[in-house]
Amino acid sequence: MQSHYSYQPADDLLKGRIILVTGAGDGIGRAAALGFADKGATVVLLGRTISKLEAVYDEIEARGAEKPAIYPLNFEGATWPDYKEMADRLYEEFGRLDGVLHNAGILGQITPLQGYNPELWHEVMQVNFTGPTMMLQALIPLLQQSQDASVILTSSSVGRKGRAFWGAYACSKFALEGLSQVMSEELENISQVRVNTLNPGATRTKMRAKAYPGEDPNTLPTPEEILPAYYYLMGPDSKGVTGQQLDAQPPKS
Repeated sequence: MQSHYSYQPADDLLKGRIILVTGAGDGIGRAAALGFADKGATVVLLGRTISKLEAVYDEIEARGAEKPAIYPLNFEGATWPDYKEMADRLYEEFGRLDGVLHNAGILGQITPLQGYNPELWHEVMQVNFTGPTMMLQALIPLLQQSQDASVILTSSSVGRKGRAFWGAYACSKFALEGLSQVMSEELENISQVRVNTLNPGATRTKMRAKAYPGEDPNTLPTPEEILPAYYYLMGPDSKGVTGQQLDAQPPKS
């Protein structure tokens, strides 16, 4: 079997599928939204900056792909009724969801725990974990309507092994790992929904540049170059793979 690192997706891999992408306006989320659309999916673009979502929308339309949808939402301020309303609107529009890529997130501070700003800690946990958890709670009935649904939660190396100074970001990613394991076990035998985490690894994004300002971004792969693992997990070839921790890039030898 070919590795998910070098997975070669069929041109119509995601044809007929409805896929929600969070953080779709930038970086990996944007690249994945465009890639999923190229493979035939109808993509729901979720993010907090409407102008960025509109730019991705226009790009998808210009490629002649299926017409996407835009859903503006800010995880920091959204509450349970907002997520419930989103699920209701998506149900009315599409009747189901075949996939969710949760990619939105904020870095917070790289600083010792002792000096971490409590308000910022709360914000990072809200945006990276608590909000997305409520979103997925609301979306489970939509995912259960699918014959083959995949949820991908974006993790990080610091969400699998804690590292000094990574504070709330690391803890929020550890929490997403736990959520993935809970969801995958709960849904495994009662639905066709699989749930996995995917660590993109060092990638050429704005968040990476903020975390490592001295790093040469040209030494890192672009978001487009790490998409094979996303295609694999979102498409039918990963059916049966659930509760797993995957990496988008092979380990460095």
